[in-house]
Amino acid sequence: MSDDILGRVPAYLRQMPGYEPIEPIDVLARELGIPEEQIAKLDGNENPYGPSPKVMEALCGFRYYHIYSDPDQRQVREAIGKHLGLSPAHIVAGSGADELLDIIGRMFIASGTAVIASPPTFGMYAFIAHLYGGVFTPVSRQEDFSLDAAAIKSAASGDGLVFLASPNNPTGNPVSRGELDRLLATGAVIVIDEAYVEFGGESFVSLVPQYDNLIVLRTFSKWAGLAGLRAGYGVFPAPLADLARKIKMPYNLNQAAQVAVLASLDDVATLQQRVDLIVAERQRLFERLAAVPWLRPWPSQGNFLLCEVREVEAKAVWQRLRERGIFVRYFETPQLSHCLRFTVGKPEHSHRLLTALAEIGASIGR
Repeated sequence: MSDDILGRVPAYLRQMPGYEPIEPIDVLARELGIPEEQIAKLDGNENPYGPSPKVMEALCGFRYYHIYSDPDQRQVREAIGKHLGLSPAHIVAGSGADELLDIIGRMFIASGTAVIASPPTFGMYAFIAHLYGGVFTPVSRQEDFSLDAAAIKSAASGDGLVFLASPNNPTGNPVSRGELDRLLATGAVIVIDEAYVEFGGESFVSLVPQYDNLIVLRTFSKWAGLAGLRAGYGVFPAPLADLARKIKMPYNLNQAAQVAVLASLDDVATLQQRVDLIVAERQRLFERLAAVPWLRPWPSQGNFLLCEVREVEAKAVWQRLRERGIFVRYFETPQLSHCLRFTVGKPEHSHRLLTALAEIGASIGR
């Protein structure tokens, strides 16, 4: 590509940092030269139990993949509204919660808009800010990873945008109602990302009809095991929901995703049993990790545990786990360079992880 053509792209896009995604299983298996079934994928916070059996049955039996999906998402919005106890007028579905973040960016971010988030947190918030020419304004968390609500309130303004994950990824702690109330009072648009709320923490979806500056995002990727199908939704004040549906791409939630969402909501009991298994395993894994002298896990209400690595480089542990086919998340940032994040898998995944950590500990004399 010639410099002349590239030069036509706005400078802020050419200069923005990219988002660092995780790799799929087939790529990881090829990298190590081992079969896919030998991979323990604990880096993406995916649900190890997968979708509901009803999803698989519905996908196989659906007859209209050659027809465009409903651009107004009527059945899906009605089903989600019933699930939440809210009017479908508040619901906008999308290709994962990431697309809802993009739509929000399209709605509220212009050149110079202040976009506030509290790192360490989900990297897509900074990505969306940069994508639309906003000014990303990080307000760091306190030493225990709790929010500095006073500092966020000082940074927020009536025309700003605040992204907060609750429970937060990767630290696992939720936003409190008191913190939310203080931030809503600023007049800034407050976006609460509840991607992990089914695993713990208070949901704020019921508050959306009461406020014109509160948006709550949810996803089917985690609790419902649909990460690969990309299905999420936002709960907006009704006028904003109307606008969001107007400016989204017409067929943004494809047929397979719509079928999967409806089938998932028809089998909430099964999916909740799996969530309960993950929560129980999270507690067991936390206790086992806490017993390792050179590790310190942080309490979490997500389907993951952030763990401080002591007396040895976290990246070295990450690499040695990779060599064993165990993939966990390492963050190349100052706040988290001494930490690893472990997705909570099935008990057999935890056993493999803990065995490998014991071997690594023995090799470093701990």
